[in-house]
Amino acid sequence: MPVKITYFVHGTTTDNETDLATGWNPGELTKRGVEQSKELWKMVWGRPFEAVFCSDLKRASESAESTFGGKFPIIPDKRLREVNYGDFTGTKFSGFRDSLKDFIDMPFPNGESYRDVEKRVSEFLEFLRENYSGKHIAVVAHQGPQLALEVLLNNKTWAQAIDEDWRRKNEWKPGWEYILGD
Repeated sequence: MPVKITYFVHGTTTDNETDLATGWNPGELTKRGVEQSKELWKMVWGRPFEAVFCSDLKRASESAESTFGGKFPIIPDKRLREVNYGDFTGTKFSGFRDSLKDFIDMPFPNGESYRDVEKRVSEFLEFLRENYSGKHIAVVAHQGPQLALEVLLNNKTWAQAIDEDWRRKNEWKPGWEYILGD
């Protein structure tokens, strides 16, 4: 049976507000980010999640806890980490935002490629297929893992996923739905 996945992005961080690429750094939620996470619960209340999986990076785990803590089991998973920007970590994201497609197959200097993220997320999806068949789960993570879901589950190319990313158009919503088939 299929697994229904609802993906949520973590709350706003201090790096988001200053245009810094956080990558594998923990990241700090701003007061606004904490409030966003708390408000999200009001928007998704009543959805029957079996479990909530989140990146093991601080900004995602704190967002998951603020939204779902005490309501559903929250399971951190390092496969849901953001892409490792390597040498670009801590630099202005706007400085390389337009060249993300250069790192689909080629790793960021001293980091990883989007294909590396795809491999991690593919392993996570296989785990879900084996353990959560017929269930509805939530995921709280980052841009890279969400783009990998677009590639793996919505049959987009990496170039399409990057070009059509909601972040480019500022089209946030309280959850994106994905279906992991049999």
